[in-house]
Amino acid sequence: MATKNSKPSTSASKPAAAKTTNRRSPRHIGIVAHDSYLEPYESAIRGRHDHALWKINQLTQNGKLPLSEFANGYEYFGLHRSSRGGWVFREWAPNATDIYLVGDFNGWAEDEKYRCKRITDSGNWELKLPAKAMKHGDLYKIHVKWNGGEGERIPAWAQRVVQDEQTKIFSAQVWAPQEVYVWKKPKFRAQKNPLLIYECHIGMSQDAEKVGTYTEFKDNILPRIARDGYNCIQVMAIQEHPYYGSFGYHVSSFFAPSSRFGTPEELKALIDAAHGMGIAVIMDIVHSHAVKNEVEGLGNLAGDPNQYFYPGDRHEHPAWDSLCFDYGKDDVIHFLLSNCKYWLSEYHFDGFRFDGVTSMLYYSHGLGEAFTNYGDYFNGHEDDNAICYLTLANCLIHEINPSAITIAEEVSGMPGLAAKFADGGYGFDYRLAMNIPDYWIKTIKELRDEDWKPSSIFWEVKNRRSDEKTISYCESHDQALVGDKTIIFRLIDADMYWHFKKGDENDVVHRGIALHKMIRLVTASAINGGYLNFMGNEFGHPEWIDFPREGNGWSYKYARRQWNLVDNQELDYHYLGDFDREMLSVIKSEKNFNTTPVQEIWHNDGDQVLAFMRGDLVFVFNFSPTRSFVDYGFLVPTGSYSVVLNTDAKAFGGNGLADDSVTHLTNYDELYAKDHKEWLKLYIPARSAVVLRRN
Repeated sequence: MATKNSKPSTSASKPAAAKTTNRRSPRHIGIVAHDSYLEPYESAIRGRHDHALWKINQLTQNGKLPLSEFANGYEYFGLHRSSRGGWVFREWAPNATDIYLVGDFNGWAEDEKYRCKRITDSGNWELKLPAKAMKHGDLYKIHVKWNGGEGERIPAWAQRVVQDEQTKIFSAQVWAPQEVYVWKKPKFRAQKNPLLIYECHIGMSQDAEKVGTYTEFKDNILPRIARDGYNCIQVMAIQEHPYYGSFGYHVSSFFAPSSRFGTPEELKALIDAAHGMGIAVIMDIVHSHAVKNEVEGLGNLAGDPNQYFYPGDRHEHPAWDSLCFDYGKDDVIHFLLSNCKYWLSEYHFDGFRFDGVTSMLYYSHGLGEAFTNYGDYFNGHEDDNAICYLTLANCLIHEINPSAITIAEEVSGMPGLAAKFADGGYGFDYRLAMNIPDYWIKTIKELRDEDWKPSSIFWEVKNRRSDEKTISYCESHDQALVGDKTIIFRLIDADMYWHFKKGDENDVVHRGIALHKMIRLVTASAINGGYLNFMGNEFGHPEWIDFPREGNGWSYKYARRQWNLVDNQELDYHYLGDFDREMLSVIKSEKNFNTTPVQEIWHNDGDQVLAFMRGDLVFVFNFSPTRSFVDYGFLVPTGSYSVVLNTDAKAFGGNGLADDSVTHLTNYDELYAKDHKEWLKLYIPARSAVVLRRN
């Protein structure tokens, strides 16, 4: 099975600068009132909005019930303890002619006692059993028959699925431990100003060449994340997936937390511990497609390959070797919305990063499209069913938890994606600023250092719609996988193996360390919502991520994180890790950082110098590789300024050329006195950045 390592290669930036207006005409829906260039497409925007309202009314009996009532499917379907202490099992399988429960409890053979009954015309099946019919830990499947065939399947709503280590076969497992997990911190509210996300993968989070566990992550990695200053983790690969190397993107059992990493209770303990440290936990949820597997997944549950998925040429994803959900079916919407509520309610996740949203929005999945003007978002090639589902999912999630976090991984720049539903948007809290990593890759690959333009850098890190919040990042897991390169590897490459010991650095290493810090600082300091870092990239983790597969001898050598490198004070990795921690501390020190305007002070592409303010913080960058400047002046509010962060400090692997203990006083200039501005004059060494705070 191919892994989902690639995304549609489309532009992440908005196609044209939005024409903003202050007028709030009642005849325009919110996102159009914010951006008058959307006026020609207002009927389409209203049509999508009305479609979602119609569907909500349909599913909630015209508002008589909350939407969350519709999303209780996980409490009805699947295997559960009954109110009388026995068992009840239910499955939606309209094409089935017979269903048996088979497992350890009946020798994996058809038994009339374990035969399900069709209970409704809608295709639901049910089986009620006494308590002694099965026990905690038993393995089981359903044996499904249909006209012309039969087969063993894992139930679609199974909440526990395990793999036999010898046979590699997956089975559902009866999970009813005597001791129910008791939450130590049952109520938690995520801190979002700013949202600082640590993207992570449980299995590859340990130093050892093996699959890491929920407990090891809780004990060994969470304390690191808390010390480094992140207030949110985005956890990948939680939903069960047959192929470990898919990075969790080819899901088979949507309601089962991956048993590779441990038990459901151990996952709950991880989330509980994170909350105790003030860290929100969001899940990388995959509703954009599903694995093609039939025995383990939903590919052919009961002889109808289209039960959950679109028919015809929309059935399979052309690039991901997977199946595409039919968002026009109420039963599929029920399945997916119930999945959202399940993870929020049962595991106390604080929200979701929705994967592959671009693939959902367009019939083309966004493949081969440029998206150069607004008309490209409203030309009839959009999947209105998928748009409706995403809107409903956001309404549901925020109905259940008003402080929940939803993030869209979307590369086309669809307007309104992260705007409020009431304003005609789809209701996501944030969208990933996927243009930024693409920009850094292109800049590092194609431009000499002398040609880096501060004006271009500043525009790119601020390129977003005024009414939508974004999550900015320099690189995520995508840039760390085999076939791509992290920023540190693009900058230093093989010299990391030979010259990353203190005192043995060459010019390539010095350059890489300096730019790694500057790239992160200019990206993080310009955010309007949040900042994301992938596990280990903050300290320049070497090498790529390559999961065990036939081509590498099923090795775990590259599917891990080498924390020993950043812990080793004799190596340069700790410089980058220490800088990352201090950078986040400085950002958090400015109250309401997200909503504090980014005010440009100065840029000069010839000098390669950029300066801007946020509140009382002044950010100054000199991207020139060779030129340092003495008494370089900027007009700033009158006062004194102290250095709070310097990329060139020796503590972060720099040269320490400036005296950061000096308090900088502004110099009076009669020309600007009426504006309460004076000159701040600084020594800014080549290839360095400094942050000052107004005292």
